[in-house]
Amino acid sequence: MDHLQLIQSKIYEIRGQKVMLDFDLAELYQVETKRLKEQVKRNIERFPEDFMFVLSTQEWKELVANCDQLPATMKHSYVAPFAFTQEGVAMLSGILRSGIAVQVNISIMRAFVKMRQIVLEAPLDKISLLQKEMRNLKDYIEDIFADQNTINEDTSIQLELINQTLAELQAQNRQPKERRRIGYELPGNNNDK
Repeated sequence: MDHLQLIQSKIYEIRGQKVMLDFDLAELYQVETKRLKEQVKRNIERFPEDFMFVLSTQEWKELVANCDQLPATMKHSYVAPFAFTQEGVAMLSGILRSGIAVQVNISIMRAFVKMRQIVLEAPLDKISLLQKEMRNLKDYIEDIFADQNTINEDTSIQLELINQTLAELQAQNRQPKERRRIGYELPGNNNDK
């Protein structure tokens, strides 16, 4: 994986924005996450909400549940990370003044631009083809569920009829009929009558 792909793998979509998380940026800048956060807090006026925001507990839980590439040490962190938009990452270069920070920022900006180009340059015919396939798949699934519901309704009606018939049979007074005895009657033996 080249450097650009590595950076792209660390860009997430949260709140409808492409962002990078503080611990990933700290790793790329070769500083401790704690130090990066300290610099941001000291210069908080440079980071309005559209540049940087703190993930809510729910957002962090969802990200951990859905992203396999997060470091194992971060998955169990109780501290929600900072999320930096492209503008926020650019602002970091102003507060982290090392040579590494400048080079990393240039690479990150290229990664954001490349991702934007990929989305914008996606051929419309492929997008419409994917939309058509999604609609077909949705229709197919709805048909299967409709058939399944019909089968369930038919089965339910048949089971109800069987139960009703069994109940009627149980309700009938089913006294055994008096039967004639089998065998011979001896003449003069009228005790049976």
